[in-house]
Amino acid sequence: MALSLSAASHSLCSSSTRVSLSPGAAVSSPSSSPIVAFSSSPHYLSSLRSVASSSLFPHSSFLVQRKHPSRGSCGTVVSPTCAASDAAQLKSAKEDIKVRLGWHDAGTFEPELKHAANAGLINALKLIEPIKEKYSNISYADLFQLASATAEAGGPEIPMKYGRVDVSAPEQCPEEGRLPDAGPPSPGDHLREVFYRMGLNDQGLIVALSGAHTLGRSRPERSGWGKPETKYTKAGPGEPGGQSWTVKWLKFDNSYFKDIKEKRDEDLLVLPTDAALFEDPSFKNYAEKYAEDPAAFFRDYAEAHAKLSNLGAKFDPPEGVIIDNGPAQQGEKFVAAKYSTQKKELSDSMKKKIRAEYVAIGGSPDKPLPTNYFLNIIIAISVLILLFTSLGNNNSSDYSGF
Repeated sequence: MALSLSAASHSLCSSSTRVSLSPGAAVSSPSSSPIVAFSSSPHYLSSLRSVASSSLFPHSSFLVQRKHPSRGSCGTVVSPTCAASDAAQLKSAKEDIKVRLGWHDAGTFEPELKHAANAGLINALKLIEPIKEKYSNISYADLFQLASATAEAGGPEIPMKYGRVDVSAPEQCPEEGRLPDAGPPSPGDHLREVFYRMGLNDQGLIVALSGAHTLGRSRPERSGWGKPETKYTKAGPGEPGGQSWTVKWLKFDNSYFKDIKEKRDEDLLVLPTDAALFEDPSFKNYAEKYAEDPAAFFRDYAEAHAKLSNLGAKFDPPEGVIIDNGPAQQGEKFVAAKYSTQKKELSDSMKKKIRAEYVAIGGSPDKPLPTNYFLNIIIAISVLILLFTSLGNNNSSDYSGF
């Protein structure tokens, strides 16, 4: 599940190119040709479906996924048992950082991992890199968004599309410094300045920026915000520590809005931009609504997530590709009888008719037609008579002209 934004407008320009995994390194282009574009390649689509439907990204979904009330909190990119079962790169299945990866891939527009806004994302890239190696023809852009939008946290389904094309150089990314600041002098105005250019209104802004804070943690050594650990994070799951916005920070629900509104738990994080949601009159209308109506929050979040995931992205084909998230269609079971000729017995009258015609031309039940010498002689004589008759007629017509 995630705050996904886009592809060519990349933060890591990761949709742009092969990502260097050394800390602080800039994202670099592959030394060979750029990553294969989506086009309408059946092989690409097959690979994307394989990743989406595998235990790497369970339920094949580009969604924040269905509710699983019996499971409570579950990991963000995990299998139904909250345990990675396909590859070592998902050794800690509950990795909420992939939410942030999808958002920063589209929202920061910054080409280097060393930027402060991208602190910590190296961990998410390390988990995804082996998947990229296994499915090398899938673009980083699609892989990041697929990871960000696939989860088992009990959130809404997100109508994602794929086919993003990786760019080939950092200079193809827009200018830097476009992530919002968590503590600006005027949080409400700052958020509008940053997100209005993305085509979001106050409703979309609240959902896209803040709604996904229901998942994950902030770490002071990375962002400068939050506590080193709290009673909710000191034991993990995943890497212990940090400060979360919610108690169940791996469950996608509307508790973020409730907790921000009440501000009763010092172990829960409230950034200045979070507090602005209940201080700004326009933001407050939506924040109050989402605190009371989880269905409305899910609906608006899904719309905002899908919209943001496409910002700045170039798709091939231009309209993108939607992967059906429904159950796999079972092939038709082969039943031999359905395709047999099912020969029927001839009627007695038809048998008599065929026998009579066969006997009339010299055949008999005891002697097959091809070996009936008498009939063959008759046929040969008939052919000779026809031939001489034809020649005689031609000679007569030749002399009639004199």
